[in-house]
Amino acid sequence: MSSLARPAHRSVHYGWIVLGVTFLTLLIAAAARATPGVFIVPFQEEFGWTRATIGGAVSINLLLYGLMGPFAAALVERLGARRTMLFAVAFVAIGVALTTLMTTAWELILLWGFVVGSGTGMTALALGATVVNRWFTNRRGLAIGILTASNATGQLIFLPALAKIVEDFGWRFAALSVVALALLLLPLIALLMRDHPHEMGLNRLGEPGIAPPPAKAAVNPAKLAVSTLLLAARSRDFWLLFGTFFVCGLSTNGLIGTHLIPACFDHGIPEVKAAGLLAVIGAFDFVGTLCSGWLSDRWNNRLLLFWYYGLRGLSLLYLPFSFDVSFYGLSLFAVFYGLDWVATVPPTVRLTIDAFGRERGSVVFGWIFCGHQLGAATAAFGAGLIRTDLGDYLSAFLIAGAFCLLASLMVLGIGQRRPGKLAPEPSPA
Repeated sequence: MSSLARPAHRSVHYGWIVLGVTFLTLLIAAAARATPGVFIVPFQEEFGWTRATIGGAVSINLLLYGLMGPFAAALVERLGARRTMLFAVAFVAIGVALTTLMTTAWELILLWGFVVGSGTGMTALALGATVVNRWFTNRRGLAIGILTASNATGQLIFLPALAKIVEDFGWRFAALSVVALALLLLPLIALLMRDHPHEMGLNRLGEPGIAPPPAKAAVNPAKLAVSTLLLAARSRDFWLLFGTFFVCGLSTNGLIGTHLIPACFDHGIPEVKAAGLLAVIGAFDFVGTLCSGWLSDRWNNRLLLFWYYGLRGLSLLYLPFSFDVSFYGLSLFAVFYGLDWVATVPPTVRLTIDAFGRERGSVVFGWIFCGHQLGAATAAFGAGLIRTDLGDYLSAFLIAGAFCLLASLMVLGIGQRRPGKLAPEPSPA
């Protein structure tokens, strides 16, 4: 029986299964990308590299993770999500495996920076936004919230286990553990992932009937990504979304995700215990992001972002002084900050799709996500440089907090002037 002959009515829409596979893919890719957070101190001890050098490699990783987003979204339109995900996960596994053989700083930059950064970038949130747009009309905010939570949780929830493996067996064994997880994921993607509801005789969740077959993208993915950027750049909303998401990346992945463990180590807190703090942030982030997805379907998304950025800024201003209170002061920060870690993503995706339409919205969000990772790269390198030059992270935390307060004001201008949706690509003759 052909896939189109299957009944369209199901107790569980297949979109949720696709969402589950995408969730696991983003989870493992994010874990691979965040692994250097527990490797910074071992790299210093074994190779003698400074935190500025290691932070430079991580910043390239973060930058490419964002830069690949719009091209990956365009590639999904051309090749499909399944093939794109299989290639990306295999590429990440190869890159992480080769890091166990490196001995010089340029190999660190090549492997952790360029190879792992490019591979994980193909499974970034732009991929998640594309999957949600293809499979969901109802529950869109909740669906993107779930994928956002997987992305952030993958960065944080594995870190205590990885830190313990590093402590007991060394960093190379920890890296190979990540490779094993990636290899286990490949057959799951091959068996369960589907590119479009039409393949299953379904429509998007919330729409009746069967979706028409997707039109094959006639435009080269790179050309589509660049042409979409040129159109989006004419919009004031694009730059407000890009700028505020720059601050989001600066204040999360780049600063806390990369440098919280070394900052705790500077204050006499062991790496495993510090990684536990990041796991607490990840656990509360999962709750906060799901709630944010639910709220983004119901409340004004600009006001949600105003509160998210404002509260995050206050928590970062508190962070450098929490080291002197006690470990419980840091625990309070982890809970408060964790609820807000990437709660900004569901409202940002909703505002992007509303402003630029479903046709181009995923690729536009890919470019906005570039801003996120540009901010993350800036913080990863800049905070490492501040620590190397000044001896502590105080200035880095205070600067990030101030930028978050600025972003909370910027988001209020989004959508105040109608930007006009991007025109779709004309069909080829």
